[in-house]
Amino acid sequence: MGARVAALLVAAVVGLAGCGDGDDGSAAAPSAGAGGSGVTGDVTVFAAASLTESFTRIGEDFEAANPGVEVTFNFAGSSQLATQINQGAPADIFAAASPATMKTVTDAGNGDGTPVVFVKNQLVIAVPKGNPNGVTGLADLTKPGVKVALCAEQVPCGAAASKALDAAGVALTPVTLEQDVKAALSKVKLGEVDAALVYRTDAKAATADVDGIEFPESAGAINDYPLVVLKDAPNKTAAQAFVTYIQSDVGRAVLTAAGFQAP
Repeated sequence: MGARVAALLVAAVVGLAGCGDGDDGSAAAPSAGAGGSGVTGDVTVFAAASLTESFTRIGEDFEAANPGVEVTFNFAGSSQLATQINQGAPADIFAAASPATMKTVTDAGNGDGTPVVFVKNQLVIAVPKGNPNGVTGLADLTKPGVKVALCAEQVPCGAAASKALDAAGVALTPVTLEQDVKAALSKVKLGEVDAALVYRTDAKAATADVDGIEFPESAGAINDYPLVVLKDAPNKTAAQAFVTYIQSDVGRAVLTAAGFQAP
């Protein structure tokens, strides 16, 4: 069975709701030795939206290597996920798109051990396929009539965008601020904006619809991605096995193919 993707509803009591199958990315089939030994049960992973394609694939590979395990994902903006965890949402693992967001969880005492940075990610300018506005850098986003989507600043992709824009000396007024990078990217794909600042991995996953324009200031706004097993994880044994698997050669191959950088 493919790794499930669960969406959470935040309320006084936060619960899991809904799931769906996914199969993105590519990697060699894992050997039995890549999985955990005797690992069983459900593993619930709260992960940054930019990890959707790669983690879904890694989850499926992990399930194949460990037939007694089912991995469920909740993908969303890191700050939203951190809030859910700190409000008591049941989860085994948190993978964030920035150390600052992870810190809100560990400072609340909800991490089990020290978070580990497992990948890095870098921003690009996502534009419609063919780059009809001829965007070559951040300054082009301020041209008259160019509509831009950004992530909200409390979201890691928004914080990185703000840092890159400051480094470039570009004052930009977006037409929308989104709560995760996938939402910002969708505005470009739907033709609602002319550009968005998104992660390189998200642009790469959407190459049928967008082009990713590299810009030099992004090198100074690279995001580290930490992950940690949570203190109240219902299945700590399987959770730790999955964290180890993510960092294995098989997991790293999927992440590298998606465009993530080594930590």
